[in-house]
Amino acid sequence: MARGCICCVKYMLFLFNLFFWLGGCGLLGVGVWLSVSQGSFATLSPSFPSLSAANLVITLGTVVMVTGFLGCLGAIKENKCLLLSFFIVLLIILLAELILLILFFVYTDMVSENARRDLKEGLVLYTTENNAGLRNAWNTIQTEWRCCGVDDHTDWHAALQEKVVPDRCCQDIQPGCGRNTTSTFWTRGCYDKVEEWLDDNKHLIGTIAMCVLVIQLLGMAFSMTLYHQIHRAGKKYEA
Repeated sequence: MARGCICCVKYMLFLFNLFFWLGGCGLLGVGVWLSVSQGSFATLSPSFPSLSAANLVITLGTVVMVTGFLGCLGAIKENKCLLLSFFIVLLIILLAELILLILFFVYTDMVSENARRDLKEGLVLYTTENNAGLRNAWNTIQTEWRCCGVDDHTDWHAALQEKVVPDRCCQDIQPGCGRNTTSTFWTRGCYDKVEEWLDDNKHLIGTIAMCVLVIQLLGMAFSMTLYHQIHRAGKKYEA
């Protein structure tokens, strides 16, 4: 009976982590692909040049893949050390997520203010050499989100030291339209547009967050259940 329980939990944990591992491989693949096409997905922050979409996805994919591998191997080998390592890794990730979430809500205004300032400082690098990634990122965002600058189009005036904006700020995009004072520019800043999108989709984001939390808790529960089952079975065998 005990052996049957161990097998049941073992294969449930293995399948659970197999999908987890495959998801990590997928994220890692996407991250590598983004890294190859870095120009369109570069960081917008001059303070954190390595904080790009590609690097974030690669890091996330690696963590998920390693965690899933630990769980798969620990389950199929019935290795208590690997199962305990898997549990500890999930616990550390969960605690880190909770700490970051608490800090974000406590310092929301400070985070918002610093993010705005940092993004505005990044606008200065728009026309400089070796910053094609940042330039393409801003072009993509302003085109897709129909926005201009961080707060509004005047952010570009301060950054570029003249009353011009990138052509992607124009509602009717044409070469040189950003220098034409008669052109009509998008009036909303990109930061406000992103905040508005997050507010409109907060229920979806909350649902995804809850699903991630449930998955982590299930993984921890399965790993500890199997750990204790193997431990008890080992004691009975020794006796």
